[in-house]
Amino acid sequence: MKRAVENEGEEFKGVVSLELLKKKMADFAKEREWDQFHTPRNLLLALVGEVGELSEIFQWKGEVPKGLPNWEEKEKQHLGEELSDVLLYLVRLSDICGIDLGKAALRKLELNAIKYPVSLSKGSSKKSTTLLCKSTTTTSTNINININDESENGVTDDAA
Repeated sequence: MKRAVENEGEEFKGVVSLELLKKKMADFAKEREWDQFHTPRNLLLALVGEVGELSEIFQWKGEVPKGLPNWEEKEKQHLGEELSDVLLYLVRLSDICGIDLGKAALRKLELNAIKYPVSLSKGSSKKSTTLLCKSTTTTSTNINININDESENGVTDDAA
């Protein structure tokens, strides 16, 4: 069941877009006059800090099953807050850098599909360099993908 959320006169149902988060983060920073502090470097360092906080949640738990069935609701709420901090800083950083994060993510998925073809990587956790060595002896698969105009896809390189 989708729950409607009332926020500043706008109603949102279920799905939250990157564009909405980008706008809300920009408005949030502008209202507080924080744009002067939101440089790429500062946002990156803040993001790294939040990833550290996220890591602390899992640090001594070992492997945990999907869905976190043995976690208390309070722990799951804390996890959601830290995941949100990471997402929000990432969205803000991409906005400040002029990167369309949605397009960049889709492009990266397309590149990963080429880098990790199903025929070579299904059920395997091996790095792509190992897979690429194997691929030289196999028949190539035709993949139609447009990656020529990098700026249209929101990125200038293919770093992960």
